[in-house]
Amino acid sequence: MNSILTRRSIRKYSQQEVSPKLLNDLLQQASRTQTMGNLQLYSVVVTRDIAMKRRLSPAHFGQPMVEQAPVVLTICADFRRVTDWCLNRDAQPGYDNFLSFINAATDALLFTQTFCNLAEEEGLGCCFLGTTVYMPQLIIDTLQLPQLVMPVATITLGWPDEAPPQTDRLGVESFVHDETYQPYTPERINQFYEAKEALEENLEFVRVNNKSTLAQVFTDCRYTKNDNESMSATLLEALKHQGFLS
Repeated sequence: MNSILTRRSIRKYSQQEVSPKLLNDLLQQASRTQTMGNLQLYSVVVTRDIAMKRRLSPAHFGQPMVEQAPVVLTICADFRRVTDWCLNRDAQPGYDNFLSFINAATDALLFTQTFCNLAEEEGLGCCFLGTTVYMPQLIIDTLQLPQLVMPVATITLGWPDEAPPQTDRLGVESFVHDETYQPYTPERINQFYEAKEALEENLEFVRVNNKSTLAQVFTDCRYTKNDNESMSATLLEALKHQGFLS
C-alpha cells in the first residue's frame, strides 16, 4: 500500500541508529524535488549530539521527541549560499527581501515534504514540528545561522517505537474548488466538519478544555489571537535580523 495512505506522526523512537549513509542517501534523493530556478534555496542542519538537542528543545516548547529522537533536522530557507555564489562570480545579488524569503521557504518546505515521504518509505518515522517559526531566534542563535538563512521546518527522525492511530482528515470535496473558489456556507461547513466534530477523541478534547465546540478549542486554547500576534511580531523581527526585511 502507498505509504502516504498509512502515514502518521511518530513521536516515540527506538534508540537504533539512523545510519549516516541512509540519512545521506535520503537527503540526496530529496534534492530531486522541485526548486525555483534550479537554485535549491535550502540548507539542512543535522543534529545528533544530545547537548545540541537540549539547546534546541526550548525553541520547541520542550517537546520530548526533540531530545529522544536519534536525529533532528532543521530545514532552512537559504539565500546565503546563492548570494555568496553571485558575489564570487562578479554578479550583484538582490535577495535581501521578503519575496526572496518566500521563494526560499517554499523550496525548503517542498524539500521537507519530499524527504519525509522518502524516509517513511524506508520505514523511518518522522514528526514535523510547526514550532520552528514560533521562536526562530533561539534556533538561529543555537545553530549559528548567518544572514539570509531562516529556519522554517524541523523534523524529528528515527525508527518508530510506537504505532499511533492515524488522525482524521477532511474529505477532498472540502478543499477542492472547481474553476473558482466556492464560498463556505453554513450548510457546507456542517457537511465538511460534522464527522470530525463527532469523533470521540475530539468530543473529549472539547470536554477537557471546558469549551462548547471544537472550533473554540483552537481559537481559545491552541492558537489564540494573542499568541498569533505575539509570535508574528517575533517572526518578523527574526526575518529582519536575518536580512530578509529592510
